Amino acid sequence: MTDIAVLPLKSDPVAQARRIGPAVAAVADEIETSQEIPEPVLTQLHALRLFRMLLPRSVGGDQVEPWTYLRAVEEVARHDGSVGWNIFVANSSALIAPFIPLETARQIYGDPRGLISWGPPNQHKAIAAPGGYRVTGEWHFSSGRRQANWVGVHCQVIEPDGSLRLNRFGRPTTRTLLMPKEQTTSIHDWNTLGMRGTASEGYSVRDVFVPEAFSGTREDPALRRDPGPLYAFTMQGLYATGVAGVALGIARAMLDALIELATEKAPRNLGRMADNPLVQHEVARLEATLGGGRAFLVEMLKEAWDSADDIEPLGPRQRARVRLGCSHAIQSAIDVTDRVYKAAGTSAIFLGTPFERRFRDMHTLSQQIQSRDAHFEAVGRVLFNGDPDGTFMG
Repeated sequence: MTDIAVLPLKSDPVAQARRIGPAVAAVADEIETSQEIPEPVLTQLHALRLFRMLLPRSVGGDQVEPWTYLRAVEEVARHDGSVGWNIFVANSSALIAPFIPLETARQIYGDPRGLISWGPPNQHKAIAAPGGYRVTGEWHFSSGRRQANWVGVHCQVIEPDGSLRLNRFGRPTTRTLLMPKEQTTSIHDWNTLGMRGTASEGYSVRDVFVPEAFSGTREDPALRRDPGPLYAFTMQGLYATGVAGVALGIARAMLDALIELATEKAPRNLGRMADNPLVQHEVARLEATLGGGRAFLVEMLKEAWDSADDIEPLGPRQRARVRLGCSHAIQSAIDVTDRVYKAAGTSAIFLGTPFERRFRDMHTLSQQIQSRDAHFEAVGRVLFNGDPDGTFMG
């Protein structure tokens, strides 16, 4: 493989993603089988700074606009959904950087290949100890763990007197504790229908001490160190944006494969697919569905950005509109994928076709929490009533 030239630091990450795309596509089968991103592709992804799009500039990140981030993730996912997924997850984990001491963030991300991986919160508790915390537990769904060199655990905190630590809002606090990956043990449990290359496996931690400086919480916006509209977005909103980028990329690849198939395939006694008015109609509708889902999300992201404060977080209505854009884009991509699969007929059912892995990947993504239809209900409630009880997380 030829080396990928790195564009200047302030260049468009979408262009960087397009540059690496063919190299990612060339190793997609290996990624599916090995559940690793092989060299030299992993090194090139780091060199192109695609893991650092949401990282603050204060620790060497690029702090890009969310719609640019969306398109870069989409472009990578068009070539391989698992790589697109791990890129967005690594960027999402970098959102802890504004909430931990600057020296800690620089220690983690001073390594050009510094990445954090973690699983979602569960009911584990960390025990407050002099100078930090002691923690034992097991977490799962840690996407990108094999590329990471730091691991996080999200815990509630038990004080020395046995009480549960509360945040300033009067609710049990969830604190993120960061540790070198070698202090954790992998649980190889990622045997899934799709997105196999993400290796979103589990890990366990046994009586590890984490210094206070390697911990933080994202619950209180007043604790955020880095200003700027990017960090006015919630972590949940930017996470959903990443999922939408992956979904749009997979659907785009499926639709491109259908268009290519239609120009070549001529079913018995029916002529070339591309000359069939029904196929022409369907492809045009699919283009509109996919493009409309993306355009609406970009509009919502730009609208929120324009109204964002450097310090104050987005309000509930702004967060709800971002969530609506993400949910609509994800559902549009799922719909396009299903309709492409149906339109491709038997050409889509064989292993190794341009359709089958993307179909499996999309239907693994569709089971993830960001793809739930319940988000529409939550958004509708906020649009009608606001968020008087402060429960909408965005």
